[in-house]
Amino acid sequence: MRIVLRKVTKSPLDFEVKSNEITFKGYLEYHSAKLILLKAKISGTLEKSCDICAQDFDLEVDEEIEFFINDGIFEDDGSTELDVVESLDGNVDIQELLHSEIELIRSDYHSCDNCKS
Repeated sequence: MRIVLRKVTKSPLDFEVKSNEITFKGYLEYHSAKLILLKAKISGTLEKSCDICAQDFDLEVDEEIEFFINDGIFEDDGSTELDVVESLDGNVDIQELLHSEIELIRSDYHSCDNCKS
């Protein structure tokens, strides 16, 4: 699902995409200058290998996501800390953002129930 950033206004633009057992649902909203706020929730089940015993297990995912998308290269004056994704073609691919967030979750340290006890 690709969205043209210049069409995002102050009225929230809802989206929902799925990948296997994961749902990415939220909205885009104009914030300021070239910044678009993305606020969403990722929920569902993700297959992951335990980082201790290497057994596959189902990881329950339920995370709130919030960051900005900048239409072009983001130039920061250093006065604020923002999580910003840059879009160099004036579009945002929500499915691609979902896959990036899934990979961030997978790269974190997770252990199965057997290894937690």
